[in-house]
Amino acid sequence: MEFTKQNISNVLKSITHSETGQDIISSGIVEDLEISDNSVNITLIFDKITDPFINSIKRSIKSEIEKQFGLDAIINITTKAKPKQKAAPKNINGIDGIKNIIAIASGKGGVGKSTVTVNLAISLAQKGYRVGIIDADIFGPSIPKMFGVEGVKPSGINEDGKELILPIEKYGIKMLSVGFFVSASDATIWRGPMAGGVLKQLIDQAKWGELDFLLFDMPPGTSDIHLTLVQSVPVTGAIIVSTPQEIAIADARKGVAMFKAKDIDVPLLGLVENMAWFTPAELPENKYYIFGKGGTDKLAKEVNANVLAQIPIVQSVCESGDKGKPVAIDTTSIIGIAFNNLADNFLDAIEKRNNELPPTKQVIIK
Repeated sequence: MEFTKQNISNVLKSITHSETGQDIISSGIVEDLEISDNSVNITLIFDKITDPFINSIKRSIKSEIEKQFGLDAIINITTKAKPKQKAAPKNINGIDGIKNIIAIASGKGGVGKSTVTVNLAISLAQKGYRVGIIDADIFGPSIPKMFGVEGVKPSGINEDGKELILPIEKYGIKMLSVGFFVSASDATIWRGPMAGGVLKQLIDQAKWGELDFLLFDMPPGTSDIHLTLVQSVPVTGAIIVSTPQEIAIADARKGVAMFKAKDIDVPLLGLVENMAWFTPAELPENKYYIFGKGGTDKLAKEVNANVLAQIPIVQSVCESGDKGKPVAIDTTSIIGIAFNNLADNFLDAIEKRNNELPPTKQVIIK
C-alpha cells in the first residue's frame, strides 16, 4: 500500500475507542495527520488527558501502520486534552480583564507552594485557559528560575499617559516577579510597607490583557503581603498547600484561619497535599509515605474543605524546576497526570464557588 495521507487515514478508521465504540477518525480523536517521506505525525485529542484508553489506542495506531506500511515507518504521536468551557467571569472587579484572582498560600516554607502554582498554571494553559502569575513572594522570588527566564527584564509601554509593565510570557503563561527587577545574588531587605508597595506595583502597573486566572504565589506564613493582596484586589478564592507531616499541617491550619477570618473572608477553594508520597521512577506503582499519611485529609475535614490533589515526590519535579521546564508540560508522566487532575478539581471548585457565592470584595481593615 502506498504511504499516503489518505491511506493512513483509512487505516486509522479501523481503530476504535473501546468505551465509545467509534473509530478515531469519525469521532474526531485524530485532530491532525501529516506525512513526510516515511514518517507520519499524528495528533490525538481526548476529553481528558487521563483517558484510560490513550495508551492502547497509541499502540494500535503503531501496530496497524507498521503492519500496512512496514516496520521502517516512523510514527510520532502527540496527545492533548480538549479545552474546557471558560470559567464564568463572576469576579471581574479590581484588575480590568481578570476573571478570577487566586491566592496560592502555605503556612510554612519548603512545602512546594511555588511548584504547585507553576504546574497548575501550565495544566490550566494546556486546557485552553488564559493564565497569569504574580510572584508575590517578595523576599524569595522563585518564579523566574522555575520558568527559565532568570535575567530577563520586562519591557514597558505608555498607555493613556500611564507607564505599564508588560509581563514576561513563556509556555503560554504571563508572569511578573520582583525577581525580574533585582539581582538573584542580592538579598532583598525591605520593611513590610516597602514590600507591600512593590506588590501593589506588580498589581496596578501591569498590562495583563484578558485572563481567566491570575494566580498569586504568596510568601509562606501570614504577613503584611497577604493583607496587601486582599486590600488591593477582590480575591476569588485561596488554595492552601501543605505536606503531610504534623508540623506542616499545624502551620497550614493558620493559613486557612487567616483567609476564613471575619475581616478577610476569602473563600477556601481547597487544600493541596504536596510530597504526599515518594514514587521511584523505576517503580512507578510503589508509594512510600516518608512524610506521614492522612494529615491533609484530617485538616480538610476539620475546616470543611476538599483536598484538590495529592502530588507525589518524583525526582523530576526538582530537576525540571531547576532547568526552567515545569513537569506538567509532560502530560503523560505520573506527575503530569497528578497536576492535570489538580487543574480539573480546581476548575470544579471555581465553578462551584462562582455559582454559589457572591463576588469577593476588597478587604477594608479599619
